Amino acid sequence: MSGANVILVKCKNCGTMNRIPSDKMNLKARCGRCKAPLELNDFAGGVPVTVTDANFEMEVRQSPLPVLLDCWAPWCGPCRMVSPIVDEIAREMAGALKVGKLNVDENPMVASKYRIMSIPTLLVFKNGRVVDQIVGALPKAQILNRLRPHIPYS
Repeated sequence: MSGANVILVKCKNCGTMNRIPSDKMNLKARCGRCKAPLELNDFAGGVPVTVTDANFEMEVRQSPLPVLLDCWAPWCGPCRMVSPIVDEIAREMAGALKVGKLNVDENPMVASKYRIMSIPTLLVFKNGRVVDQIVGALPKAQILNRLRPHIPYS
């Protein structure tokens, strides 16, 4: 299996991480351990999820995949510059990386907890912990260079 073309899917029944070739995402996959059906639709889209104070724990802290969290606000010009880059990364790294977007104006609890003082800020989470923080509007290549050490199969 080619590493860049493998999607990691956590079984909701037993918690086992399963490697699914990206070209097999349309098949009915089963967990290698417990044989329960795997829910692949959450991983196939490559679309950023909206993260809020209410769903942060589930979407980010409990994610089986590393998470790139884009902390932004609608009035922020540099945030609007970074947004399409984040969307591209979500598509290109679907299955290896989960991408979320957090509006800091609407979700002050998470923004405060992680001391978001400037936006855009990209937080990289792995196993529920922040492992990197990127502040400002950086080019895609620089963002990817910062992400690679934290992404399996990249």
